[in-house]
Amino acid sequence: MTSADPQNFQHICRHWRKFRKLSQLDLALAANVSQRHVSWLETGRSHPSRAMIERLSEAMNIPLRERNVLLQAAGYATTYRETALDQPVMRPVLDALNHVLQYHAPLPAIVVDRGWNVKKANQAAELLLSLGGDLPAFQKNVGADEPLNLALLTLHPEGLRQYITNWDQVWPSIIRRLRRESLASGDRALQEQFAQYIELAGPEGYSEPDSASLLPVLPLELDIKGLELSLFSIIATFGTPQDITTDELRIETFYPTDAKTEQFFRNHHFEKSVVGEM
Repeated sequence: MTSADPQNFQHICRHWRKFRKLSQLDLALAANVSQRHVSWLETGRSHPSRAMIERLSEAMNIPLRERNVLLQAAGYATTYRETALDQPVMRPVLDALNHVLQYHAPLPAIVVDRGWNVKKANQAAELLLSLGGDLPAFQKNVGADEPLNLALLTLHPEGLRQYITNWDQVWPSIIRRLRRESLASGDRALQEQFAQYIELAGPEGYSEPDSASLLPVLPLELDIKGLELSLFSIIATFGTPQDITTDELRIETFYPTDAKTEQFFRNHHFEKSVVGEM
């Protein structure tokens, strides 16, 4: 769903409530309003104030970009800005991102937006992505334009996928995350984009793991020209975003699951002062 959709507030509000699997009573309790008021808002008998739209959005955990859509559908001007990272007002955010990337060295860390476009990466991440060969050439092979898209690079048969030795186990996890994030965004364009990436991955393959050998996390097992690595990742977001850009950024930090992988990255000396733009 985007601001270009010819849909009214009632329709969009009802869509989000159903998407979040909330009854009118559930939403009323979460937003601290009466169930009757929720019903009247969804049928158009009542018109929401800006404050009510914000309360409902908080209760349904609606992304900031889509809160603007709700506001416009109700006849209000948008509240949330989308500010480029290089703008002065975003300096504290940029400093925080650089700090995380720099001090995660010598392990890989990447900043992506909601479309999995890589916004920043530390040198360890650049090393990881270029182990299969020249990164620009690698990117060209998967038909990717700028910026580098981590989902496309991972799922394309000519991308990182060819080096993932536990693909059958990893595939479902990646696809579930893409589907969950695209649905949560409420953005049809993003949903279509992710659907194309999922289609590139081909038929789903999945081998039921041995429960006796399950690790606490699902590792990404790589064999890149004889170099074997095993990693898992942690995804972090900003806790109190008030700008669309900040709301949509994700920091993915990678950690080794074995001593061999950790030693590989520690053998490379990265300058903590250097963070790459991708």
